[in-house]
Amino acid sequence: MSERDSAAELERTIERYNDAWNAQDVDAIVALHAPGMVFENHTAGERVEGEDVRAHISRIFENWPDLTFRGRRLYARDGLVVSEWTAAATTAEGRRLEWDGIDVFPFREGLITRKDVYSSSHAPRVLSD
Repeated sequence: MSERDSAAELERTIERYNDAWNAQDVDAIVALHAPGMVFENHTAGERVEGEDVRAHISRIFENWPDLTFRGRRLYARDGLVVSEWTAAATTAEGRRLEWDGIDVFPFREGLITRKDVYSSSHAPRVLSD
C-alpha cells in the first residue's frame, strides 16, 4: 500500500475533497478521482463513471446552487474512508432542507476510486418554508 493511502494521509485528502464540494469546485473535486472512478448514489439510483462523473457533479450544483456539507464523523483506515455528513440546500421554492448521509471511499494511490453515497435525501428535514 502506498503512503498516499495511509489513514492519516487520507484524512487530509478527504478534508480537501470536502472543501472542494463546499466551494462547488468541480475541477478540484475531479482532480482527487482516479481514472475510471465510479460515483454511485444508491439512494437516488444514480451511477456514473469515468468522464461522466464531472458532468454529473456539475448537474448536482446546477440543481442545488447553495448545497453545503458539514462533516459529522470520519472513519479512516489505510485505503478506505467512511464519512458521515449533513447536507443543506434550498429548493427552487425557497424551502431550506437538510439531510444526513454517509460516503464510502476506497482509494488507490491517494485517489478516490469510488464514491458510494447513502443518505436520507428522499425524506429531508424541512428547516424553513
